[in-house]
Amino acid sequence: MASTSTLDGGTVRVGAAVAPAQPGIGYWRAVGRRLARDPITIAVTIVIVGIVLMAIFAPWIAPQDPLAGSVLRRLKPIGTPGHWLGTDETGRDLWTRLVYGSRLTLIAGVAPVAISLVIGSCLGIVAGYAGGVLGNVIMRLMDVFYAFPSILLAIAICGLMGNGLLNSVLALSIVFIPPMCRIAESVTTQTRTLDYVDAARASGTTTSQIIRHHVLANVLGTILVYATSLISLSIILSAGLSFLGLGVTPPNPEWGLMLNSLRQAIYVQPLVAALPGVMIFITSMCFNLMSDGFRSAMDVRLAQ
Repeated sequence: MASTSTLDGGTVRVGAAVAPAQPGIGYWRAVGRRLARDPITIAVTIVIVGIVLMAIFAPWIAPQDPLAGSVLRRLKPIGTPGHWLGTDETGRDLWTRLVYGSRLTLIAGVAPVAISLVIGSCLGIVAGYAGGVLGNVIMRLMDVFYAFPSILLAIAICGLMGNGLLNSVLALSIVFIPPMCRIAESVTTQTRTLDYVDAARASGTTTSQIIRHHVLANVLGTILVYATSLISLSIILSAGLSFLGLGVTPPNPEWGLMLNSLRQAIYVQPLVAALPGVMIFITSMCFNLMSDGFRSAMDVRLAQ
């Protein structure tokens, strides 16, 4: 039985069958209701919002200078008066460094995904809708990048361009464009064969109008969910590049770079040395769980 799809009410697509949606409730409103009933997604979203607010209001949350240190305050333990999370190897307040480090970590994690979302989605939608020679050329070009593991490709690009936040963002953007393009191409290829797209094409609707009003409405949700899942990977990879000396340069506070500088202190103050890694784990895990929650909420099969 041929399947159909209506996002604003009526019916929703479930495999090869048509399932009735809740009467009077649109697709996105139903997604919002399912998200509101998911305590895990709500909890991790609150944590992510808290980290973002911490990065924005860093001067008020941690008024100390993140670059000011003292030899007399080196590697103070957790709970030290005036330094409740201790100090690093040069006597800088670790709480202040972690708060300010959230800025560069989030930028290095979110910016590559945003860039690859725009470029990869455009290439994938063009390849999926056009097909033919143009689609094959775009997808075979993306396959070239799949020949290299993502972390090795990022290291190679950063090695060629040099270290720094900008080069790290560009390297990860190049790494994430192929998978983003593949997801967009796959969903677009399925969407372009739907009946209402064929009807719009037969009625004389231009290609740009079909893409804007019909294709994007179906592929954007899937692409955004996948992009959200990439943020956790981007945070880990950007921290890894900084740990290797290919990302953010010292003395700027960034969690991966802080983890590198504190690795020698693991035998003296193991809890203090592990704190940047704990922040990386919590942030990446929250983004991953939030992406899973969005994916579940948008799966109409789970709403029946």
